[in-house]
Amino acid sequence: MILQDSLQQGSELLQEGGESVEKSLSIFELIASGGAAGMLIMALLFVLLVVAMYIYFERLFAVKAASKIDSNFMNQIKDHVTHGKIDSAQILCAQANTPVSRLISKGISRIGKPLEDISTALENAGRLEVYSLEKNVSVLATISGVGPMIGFLGTVIGMILSIFEIANSGGQIDIKQLSDGLYTAMTTTVGGLIVGIVAYMAYNHLVVRTDKVIYQMEANSLEFLDHLNEPI
Repeated sequence: MILQDSLQQGSELLQEGGESVEKSLSIFELIASGGAAGMLIMALLFVLLVVAMYIYFERLFAVKAASKIDSNFMNQIKDHVTHGKIDSAQILCAQANTPVSRLISKGISRIGKPLEDISTALENAGRLEVYSLEKNVSVLATISGVGPMIGFLGTVIGMILSIFEIANSGGQIDIKQLSDGLYTAMTTTVGGLIVGIVAYMAYNHLVVRTDKVIYQMEANSLEFLDHLNEPI
């Protein structure tokens, strides 16, 4: 009877234990479990992620608008220049208002001067346009490198906290306090890697899109210079 009662009590404890194991942990609970240090680092990573996303979409829309150009734009410019309609060509450039049109407008304003001077003016204007297109893009590259480093900083802090608890446990380790340090270590690492990966992908995508616009500018500048160099 005593053995039967003990087995019955053990079965009830197992059932209760089984019910207590069925526990879910949300993202917010996971971050909160990391303690103050973990929450501070995760908050910093969240700010970096928001900044990265803002820069990405702001630059993406700007680059997309800059890449829109009428396929007949250069033909119209060359026609106006050939017939001496400089003002009409400038008006057309102003209406387009893209990096390519602003570049061509700078070249048109130098018509009558040596071809080398026009080429230099186009190069200088091109540098300014490229600088404008790449505005704040370097911040994305910085975030892509800093994000994982901040995450690893959280990892080191979490491991230090865990080791500190072990060293001061007096032979009786408090699993709850020990887990706080481990949560800090793991969650900040994951958060830092996510921020770094997202920022890195966003940076490379913007670089590719910007290079296409720069190629358009170079191609149209050469076409414009070739037209000016054609014999009349």
